[in-house]
Amino acid sequence: MSLLFETICVKNGIPQQMQWHERRMNLSRQEIWQICEPIVLKSVLVVPDLYSTDTVRCNIQYGPEIEQISFNKYEKRIICSLRLVNVTGIDYHLKYTDRSLLESLFKLRGSCDEVLIVKDGFLTDTSMSNLMFFDGKSWFTPATPLLRGTCRDRLVAEGWLFEKDIRVEELIAFTGCKIINAMRDPDEERLIPVSEIS
Repeated sequence: MSLLFETICVKNGIPQQMQWHERRMNLSRQEIWQICEPIVLKSVLVVPDLYSTDTVRCNIQYGPEIEQISFNKYEKRIICSLRLVNVTGIDYHLKYTDRSLLESLFKLRGSCDEVLIVKDGFLTDTSMSNLMFFDGKSWFTPATPLLRGTCRDRLVAEGWLFEKDIRVEELIAFTGCKIINAMRDPDEERLIPVSEIS
């Protein structure tokens, strides 16, 4: 079985939103291995001095226990356009290190920067992030994402991002979308116009 992984944003030496990552890790361990004793990230996550400035990506690989923790300087990939890709039967509700299926879908982006994965007619995620759509008044996120991201779940819990089933034909009801994940704060992301989704 493939290991799982968690990506944590580290800003100026401080890991961000650790409680949400910890929550997902422990729920995943309980689902797969029936382990109830939680991992406590603050007791194992030490940021090296080399990565105490700027924005850094921390990657944690784990199974029943943590296997590896690594750090890398983060370089954001600019995403301005999305290509709709239809799939059926895909399941990525746990964050496996084996991303071969998502990588194969990413290759279908054509001249676009990323894919927007459509499952059974409903919008889900990109190959590496959740999505939030703006209708001119409120922000909505697909109710059935491929993966429930920590940033997504936090924004829903805070009450300003709303879950909604969104069919492909309903895209015209929105002005655009933003991509979000642990490394992409919605306040720092550009709006991708619906006209750039094809």
